[in-house]
Amino acid sequence: MNAPFKSQAEGVLEVAGLAYAYDGSLAVRDVSLHVGPGEIVALLGANGAGKTTTVKMIAGVLKAQKGAIRFGSHALSGMASHAVVRRGVTLVPEGRLVFPQMTVLDNLRMGASTQSDKARIGELLDEMWVTFPRLAERRNQLAGLMSGGEQQMLAIARGLMAQPRLLILDEPSLGLMPSAVQEMFALIHRLHLRGLGVLLVEQNLKQALRISHRGYVLEKGVTVLEGTGRDLLDNAFVQRAFLGH
Repeated sequence: MNAPFKSQAEGVLEVAGLAYAYDGSLAVRDVSLHVGPGEIVALLGANGAGKTTTVKMIAGVLKAQKGAIRFGSHALSGMASHAVVRRGVTLVPEGRLVFPQMTVLDNLRMGASTQSDKARIGELLDEMWVTFPRLAERRNQLAGLMSGGEQQMLAIARGLMAQPRLLILDEPSLGLMPSAVQEMFALIHRLHLRGLGVLLVEQNLKQALRISHRGYVLEKGVTVLEGTGRDLLDNAFVQRAFLGH
């Protein structure tokens, strides 16, 4: 599925024919997708379908062994993760991975490691305090003492400190209380309204598709379905495989 790129418009992610193997075992065989500027796009599939491997390749954490990745006019294939961040793509990984022995403030400053303008870092911090009032209240608290929902907010805010145009969220609702899950999806929707593109890996399929413009379904490392959020919710295969209908 090595289709040519459709566009080199600013803020468009294009992924074509990605493949990756761990110790000779293929985790991703043939994944293609695209995310437009300001879109929320869901990446769905069962455990082991290749979702996390795919987003790690996009973010430069893993080097794709086949296929191509482009963001706007820039080829990301083979780039190191810090270079991908500078191009405007940031991954918030599964499991949050905040620095538990560092304060909320210092965690956020780590997210601005690609920024050299101290005044701009201060402006970004002010934006985070407005966007995440709970983090503002806890700015001097150790991240490891926060609840799971608060840590997830911190992980997203840390990602936003890099000023991405595309934010990749890997299982942001994993392990959260139901009230925190609702808050998380509301936050993702608000980020979209600000013009940020979001690629969302999520096991909570119903919630993900309700807020997503489009979605892709992976099965055994291959893109097998693409459609609008509503179309995928109504799809018989999706209902049978993921919703138990």
